[in-house]
Amino acid sequence: MQNKALILVDFQKEWTNPTSENFVGDISAVLKRTNELVSFCREKDYKIIFTKHIEQDSVDVWSQKSEGTQFIDTIDKQSSDIVIIKNKISPFFLTSLEQELTGINEIVVCGILTNLCVRSVIQDAYDRDFDITVIKDCCVSFNQKTQDFTFEDLKETREEIKFIDTSEFIKLA
Repeated sequence: MQNKALILVDFQKEWTNPTSENFVGDISAVLKRTNELVSFCREKDYKIIFTKHIEQDSVDVWSQKSEGTQFIDTIDKQSSDIVIIKNKISPFFLTSLEQELTGINEIVVCGILTNLCVRSVIQDAYDRDFDITVIKDCCVSFNQKTQDFTFEDLKETREEIKFIDTSEFIKLA
C-alpha cells in the first residue's frame, strides 16, 4: 500500500511561454531534475499527484481552454497519475486532494510558483500533520530573492519540514 506521495504543483505551459507576463524563464534544468524525481518516486511506488491551476471564470490565459493551462510537454506525466484541478492558490481548497492523500503519511512537494501555490500546499499539508519534504531545486519562483525568502520563512516557522535538493533526496530515500 502506498503511504508516500509526490505532489507536483502547476507544471503548466503558461510559465514557460516567453511572451507571457507569467514567464518564469528557462526552467529546462528544473524540468530535467523534476523528471528524475518523478522517475525515482515511481520506482519507489509513490502516489504521483499533479495539480493544475484553472480560474473558473477566466477567459484568458488561466481559462480551461487556454493552451497555457496544459501541462508542460516535457514533464513526465502519465495517464495513471492523479490530476487535481484547482481554482484557488491552495490545492486543498474544494478539491479531492485530501481524499487522494488518505493513508499517505509523507509527501514530497515541488512546483511552480514557490511563493504562492507551492507554499500553500506546504502550509496546508503541514496543518494536516503530513511529514513534508520540499525539493528545492525542483521549485521555481520569478526570482531567486523570492525563492530564498520563501524557503527561509517556511524553515523558520516549521522546523519539521525538510528542504533538500533532488540528489540528496534520492540518496537518502
